Amino acid sequence: MTRTGWLIRPPELVPYDEANAAMHELAERRLTGEVPDTLILTEHPPVYTAGRRWKPEHIRWTDDRIRAAGAELRFIDRGGSLTFHGPGQLVGYPILDFGSTPDALGYVRRLEEVVIRAAADVGVALERNEVQTGVWSGRRKVCAIGARLMRARVTLHGFALNCTTDLSWFDAIVPCGLADEGVTSLSELAGHQIRVADMVLPVLRHFERVFDLELAPAPEGTSSVVPAAAP
Repeated sequence: MTRTGWLIRPPELVPYDEANAAMHELAERRLTGEVPDTLILTEHPPVYTAGRRWKPEHIRWTDDRIRAAGAELRFIDRGGSLTFHGPGQLVGYPILDFGSTPDALGYVRRLEEVVIRAAADVGVALERNEVQTGVWSGRRKVCAIGARLMRARVTLHGFALNCTTDLSWFDAIVPCGLADEGVTSLSELAGHQIRVADMVLPVLRHFERVFDLELAPAPEGTSSVVPAAAP
């Protein structure tokens, strides 16, 4: 039976620290049953995030150069190594309760399926990599995926789909720690602009189908990324 849940789609770019705090808060509340399964779809100002498998050699730029370029560097609690988030990239944070017997790898594969189907809707054929996670076009990654299970039950973090992303931002890092692989975007592959706004509905539609959910807008004031109504 299809379950109901919440969609959080902030109207503006959300600073990474704010989104990260909101995601963790909602995951804690999901553990207690206070909130339903939730999907946050957002964009961030420029930020590099380093997961638990990062290595110093995966960061090519100095901290000063990263700051001078207008970006931040954050060390976070997901798996994987370095990635970039910024304007033109659709970032999804599913907060899902998988109960006492979660299938972490199966979850990642389902996220990949969502992105592959959504890209097909706009005429871009993508695929999985036989060895690495994420969604690819040949040896170039289009969508990075990194996840964590809170208390081995509720999902954190998620996916980052390059739409009109300025790919030069990735020069600062070894994306996902994979020195021999590249990155690309939906727009680059399509030969024309595919914006974040163009991908929200395809991603949402296929997320609902793949995870058997029906999502409605979260109530105002649910978290810091869902502003309360003006007085």
